[in-house]
Amino acid sequence: MANEQTSEEYLKAVTIGERAPLDSRIQLAGYDPRWPVLYEREEAKIRRALRDRALRVEHVGSTSVPGLAAKPIVDIVLEVADSAEEDAYLPDLERAGYVLRIREPDWSEHRMFKGQDPTVNLHVHSAGCSEIGKLIAFRDRLRSDPNDRDLYERTKRELAGRTWRHTQHYADAKAEVVEAILRRAE
Repeated sequence: MANEQTSEEYLKAVTIGERAPLDSRIQLAGYDPRWPVLYEREEAKIRRALRDRALRVEHVGSTSVPGLAAKPIVDIVLEVADSAEEDAYLPDLERAGYVLRIREPDWSEHRMFKGQDPTVNLHVHSAGCSEIGKLIAFRDRLRSDPNDRDLYERTKRELAGRTWRHTQHYADAKAEVVEAILRRAE
């Protein structure tokens, strides 16, 4: 209960705008071959908006792994020089249709933007941030290792059947399996 309360307080502190609870199960979809195409469209939009300030743009998360069931949300990681310097990228991303929803100064200065059509979670990190490498290593491991991909999908499906107050709680519940897969990726 204390951890849940702490989690609730943390989510409230880092969320920008209205925070709508899920209070439901997670809806997973079978792999959709359109996801990489949607990512490419979003990558082009981000690169047009930021030009050389987009140091790296990568498709990450479950929609980036062929054959893996996923929430139908395209996760993208964007590397910028300094994610704490929002003036250098935030206005241009907003003009491109992204909305800043999460600001986590105590967690690698992470920022998360939402995009629509398609639904996108755009994660912004500073150059050299270790989180970028973790996201890419995890993706690459799932792409190359069918056993870890199956383990991750089984875990996701089992957890998706539960009712979650917030989607972040579902993501947090996968942490142990994610960490084990990341250790094998190293």
